[in-house]
Amino acid sequence: MKKYENFFQALSNMKEIYNYEEPYDTVVLTGLVGLYELCFEQSWKMIKKILEDHGYEEGATGSPKTILKTAFQAGMIKDEDLWLHALQERNNVAHSYNQKIALEIVKMAKDNFYPMFCDLKAEIDKNWI
Repeated sequence: MKKYENFFQALSNMKEIYNYEEPYDTVVLTGLVGLYELCFEQSWKMIKKILEDHGYEEGATGSPKTILKTAFQAGMIKDEDLWLHALQERNNVAHSYNQKIALEIVKMAKDNFYPMFCDLKAEIDKNWI
């Protein structure tokens, strides 16, 4: 499935965030935020496709927030609040020119979001495809 392959590649790339430590220069910080943003985008689009393939009507037309809530109800994701926080941080990427916001996104990506994406991959591999 193409959406899964896209997500898997984005997740593989996102692992690179652990190769860098503060202080980040502007280019590295921007790149790290971009790795997170890309992985989040690929994850929710994959979730949407899988839900749709499994007959969840919300998968066909839902917003990212609706898709995440449906995925939680379906048991695909385990921590709805963390995923909704990840969505909020994705929305904050537009303001990542602000160093404080960018640093927060990278910290959350390292501490919480990368493991969250890994959990999603394991769940998808085990129960959905």
